[in-house]
Amino acid sequence: MGPVVAVSGGQVIGTSHAGVNVFLGIPYAAPAVGRSRYREPQPVVPWPGRRDATSHGPTPAQTPYPAPMDEVLPSSVTPGDDYLNLSVWAPSEGENLPVMVWIHGGAFVRGANSISTYDGSAFARDGVVMVGVNYRLGAPGFAVLDGAPTNLGLRDQIAALTWVRENVAAFGGNPDNVTLFGESAGAMSVATLMTSPGAQGLFHRAIAQSGAATVACSLDDARLVSGELAAQLGVPATAEAFAELDPDDVLAAQTAVALAIQADPNPQRWGASILQGGLGIMSLFPVIDGDVVPEVPQAGIAHCTAAGMPLLLGTTRQEYRLFLVSTGLADAVSTEMLPALAARYGWPDQAVETYTANRPSASAGDIAGAILTDAAFRVPTTALAAAQHASGGTVYTYEFAWPTPVMGLGACHALELGFVFDTLGEGSAMAGANAPQPLADEMHRAWVAFARDGDPGWTAWTPDDPAVMTFDCESEVVYGPRADELALWPIG
Repeated sequence: MGPVVAVSGGQVIGTSHAGVNVFLGIPYAAPAVGRSRYREPQPVVPWPGRRDATSHGPTPAQTPYPAPMDEVLPSSVTPGDDYLNLSVWAPSEGENLPVMVWIHGGAFVRGANSISTYDGSAFARDGVVMVGVNYRLGAPGFAVLDGAPTNLGLRDQIAALTWVRENVAAFGGNPDNVTLFGESAGAMSVATLMTSPGAQGLFHRAIAQSGAATVACSLDDARLVSGELAAQLGVPATAEAFAELDPDDVLAAQTAVALAIQADPNPQRWGASILQGGLGIMSLFPVIDGDVVPEVPQAGIAHCTAAGMPLLLGTTRQEYRLFLVSTGLADAVSTEMLPALAARYGWPDQAVETYTANRPSASAGDIAGAILTDAAFRVPTTALAAAQHASGGTVYTYEFAWPTPVMGLGACHALELGFVFDTLGEGSAMAGANAPQPLADEMHRAWVAFARDGDPGWTAWTPDDPAVMTFDCESEVVYGPRADELALWPIG
């Protein structure tokens, strides 16, 4: 018989292998279906006997990644009511162990804790209790509807963190030593929860991988998107009306609205905060509601809402290649188009000239990708580092520089994930068959060390000495990489 643990709701039975206990698909809230799909997360419904926790649970409603991104970004779409679930990987022995809680990415419309890249076995092998969380996505998670609480996806994350606080000791974890980490939309969630009143005291360190603290939209702008969703569906923008809809119909409307925003990024139609906060690729994401999200997270961190909290954060060197190269857009950009792109996206004066001079052999698409990478990722990451440092928190920064040969994506968005989780064998579609395992050993070891004692093993970042651990086959700390390019942008 597998290991048995008592948690909120009842007992769960998992599996054990090589010193790691695994419990998959544990509900942390009641099923959010029907009218409850647009209500606050409710207490978990108790179950009789021992609940099987040997296979992954359902996922929130979502569509798979479209081609060609589906070749490198795995999807996990499993229907079912108990999609507000989490999974736990824990050492089979030990107590008061460090805890890591993972929030997946996916632009707030995709993702799940069941994706093989996010398997937490290596963390448990190395003495950490790791918890992977599912949360409401898309319209159920982030639409602004009359009669529905705002930011239900974030409220789910807070409910999951509360579950961890109450239950992780049963798995050997220390509820007073919790590191919250996430990538992309997950990193944006981490930054947001650093400033959210409901999450205060539920975690003690934070890791933000390729995500900004500037992602939040106004209520009025969010209502523009929700109103367009309702118009697509032929219903009023109310929780009652949306609760009666087939989730697949809502997904189809989400896709149609997202494509409409990308085709016509007009601030008069969609609102400036949707276009700016959504980075041009997101339409449903956290909204400033004065409750869960009191203000733009960057401003909250500047106001010391997470004062003193240790923070590890960084980006990949070529984030935007995922979005430009995989879709063929990089090849469509010409040198003549760069000034028009600069005007459209508000790039700083001399950006095109500076980035081009630093990359004399690069194509126009490569130049555009480098500028967009900094605009959407490196600049806001630097601003977050500066704000948290000013609040008294110790800050460590990194850049992932190893380029994958797959599809010519280079050091693109999400590439570091298999290295952090030490799952190159499982999640290697993007990294390829010959990804360097020693680099995974190095990155994974650093994340474990940060969770254990708040120090990943390199010099802390300060504005005067901006130390950046550059992860590659030969990793090194670099001070102020590409400073002339970063200096073009307003930081903070």
